[in-house]
Amino acid sequence: MNSPADSDSSVAPIPLSPAARRILGVLVEKAKTTPESYPLTLAGIIAGSNQKSNRAPVMEMDDTDALNALDELREAGAVREIQGSGRSTKYRHAVYEWMNIESAESAIITELLLRGPQTLGELRTRASRMHAFDDLDAVKDTLNKLSEKKLAGAVTPPGRGQMFAHFLYPPNEQQHVVAKAEKLSAAETGSLATRSSVNENQSAIDALLQRLEQVNTRIDDLERRISELES
Repeated sequence: MNSPADSDSSVAPIPLSPAARRILGVLVEKAKTTPESYPLTLAGIIAGSNQKSNRAPVMEMDDTDALNALDELREAGAVREIQGSGRSTKYRHAVYEWMNIESAESAIITELLLRGPQTLGELRTRASRMHAFDDLDAVKDTLNKLSEKKLAGAVTPPGRGQMFAHFLYPPNEQQHVVAKAEKLSAAETGSLATRSSVNENQSAIDALLQRLEQVNTRIDDLERRISELES
């Protein structure tokens, strides 16, 4: 989908700053979840980047931060600036061409950009608002494709609580991310062990979490629209 035939998927991605990664994730997310309000204005990008739900860590990005990050993304070829209605400038992502990926892969990479390292179960629950994954095997297959393209992969050993991350971190961040993922993986493994007696309820829990994600997304979109109107 929208992938250039002559792209070399063996080429490692260009590392991005935290602000650029957040904005890229926001643009892909909003294109999938609220297409009626996409492409995004600068105000919409800032509101989406700073929202409290579906983000880790929470940021306090301002106009200067966002514009600098957008310059970084445009120079990399990941974002394009377009003329909106009236005199407003809007922005759209170009991840399908830039990363040589398709819809399922973009949903996974977007969640990793927005929230950092996650388990298979977390990725399935959270990314399903952008692309339907039938089961964990479907998520694994998608992560394998991303791994082949050096875009994402496992950052902790196989087993329960294994964590996955994208590979767009600059070298100085990578070690910190791996160390953090190892702690999260250990905590998740312990949590899974204590919940082993109630596994039959996991599907219901996943459904509730997914519904909560959808509600939070709609609330965040309303807040973004109010911010755009005020600006």
